Amino acid sequence: MSLDDIRNNRIKKLENIKTAGVNPYPNKGRRDFFVSEATEKFDELSASGRELYIVGRIRLIREHGGSTFVHIEDGSGKIQLYFKKDVLGEEQYKFFLDNYEVGDFIEAGGKLFLTKKGEKTLEVSVFRMLAKAINQLPEKWHGLQDLEERSRKRYLDLLMNPETKARFIKRSEIIKKLREFLDREGFVEVETPILQSIPGGALARPFKTHHNALDIDLYLRIAPELYLKRLLVGGFEKVYELGRCFRNEGIDATHNPDFTMLEFYLAYADYNDLMDLTEKLFKFLAPAGKIVYAGHEINLNTLWKRITMKDLILGELDIDIEKADQKEINQKLAELGVKPEDGKDARSVDALFKAIRPKIIEPTFVTDYPVEMSPLASGKEENPKLTERFQLIIGGLELVNAFSELNDPIEQDRRMKEQVKKHGDDVRYDADFIEALEYGMPPAAGWGMGVDRLVALLTDTRNLRDVILFPTMRQKSNS
Repeated sequence: MSLDDIRNNRIKKLENIKTAGVNPYPNKGRRDFFVSEATEKFDELSASGRELYIVGRIRLIREHGGSTFVHIEDGSGKIQLYFKKDVLGEEQYKFFLDNYEVGDFIEAGGKLFLTKKGEKTLEVSVFRMLAKAINQLPEKWHGLQDLEERSRKRYLDLLMNPETKARFIKRSEIIKKLREFLDREGFVEVETPILQSIPGGALARPFKTHHNALDIDLYLRIAPELYLKRLLVGGFEKVYELGRCFRNEGIDATHNPDFTMLEFYLAYADYNDLMDLTEKLFKFLAPAGKIVYAGHEINLNTLWKRITMKDLILGELDIDIEKADQKEINQKLAELGVKPEDGKDARSVDALFKAIRPKIIEPTFVTDYPVEMSPLASGKEENPKLTERFQLIIGGLELVNAFSELNDPIEQDRRMKEQVKKHGDDVRYDADFIEALEYGMPPAAGWGMGVDRLVALLTDTRNLRDVILFPTMRQKSNS
């Protein structure tokens, strides 16, 4: 039978239910206990002889003449229902068999008992349709294995693959723990604009829209950074935001156009303080001290390595980025099979770093980036050509980007204008932010992390779309 035939057959059953005077989509279901509660309190409830109501989706129907076993599940667990013709009467029993199918939601009332095989079961004395499913669920083992289809129809993926649901429950727990940690540390959670007149805080292409009433172009934020720094000017000393950011760029295993970002700022601190705080955070998130990612067992309890970008690249690629000219850097990139950037550009150095990054498995802070790569970071006092910036790499993933913040308005103004000159429309000058800095911003350190990558690391997931409930995907052709 084709899927269309199955759907049409289910619609006929839906009409049968309506003809019988039953509403197949009532507004509410009666639930006295979650399934997990009913099974946990089974001895007490079965001994009392109490009739109780549970609800759930039908996952299995097994008919045996005058009796039928049905497995249902709700959000807490699974339980077996027992339908018996002698108890329900022939008419009601037949009505169930003729019209109820796997995928339907049901309300069932009855008493708990233990079968001969020792299975906790509800003997049904009354039942009601809560929602008739007119599409057949995928077959458990072979019906939804295509990875793209699982991402496109996440609701079915969650329904048919318990490990998927567990992964997203874990994601929720991780986000709760992030907030718990920062709240304990005395940070204040805030919300800054998602629609911005000037996108800033990162070198990335924004999504553009238009506000009709104000007749102005606006942009979905690429980062909350510049607004959070305004709050430092305004007197906040410990502030964080956890929310969505948007970048109109490519999609791959480690990038999605809309993603969850956590940023926080700590006044009177520098990047060394944030490295210490980062270690503390990760050990709070993974108290066992060990995680497994991409086949590697990673120990978080060891002393986390701190190495400058110069020393890392020199040690791995035998090139000194502070002394090499663009020709030497391009030659090294060519050896690595990486297309060189046009002209002398900090992105060439970043390309060298990205070639090394997959090999960095144990927790490593890569520090002291060239100032051209970090226009918002404070320069090192002993070497202004470098900045007090670090990135945290674990399992080959770039997880955290942080630095001592530049609070000199004159220097920030100079760097911003230089970036605009170098990158054109990719970077915009933010005069309001410069004005805010001119009122005085305390020395501070800022920290940003892609939450999706963190979840991927802690759930041993290789592709970000598998930790995002509804990832951005190309529209499916109807042809």
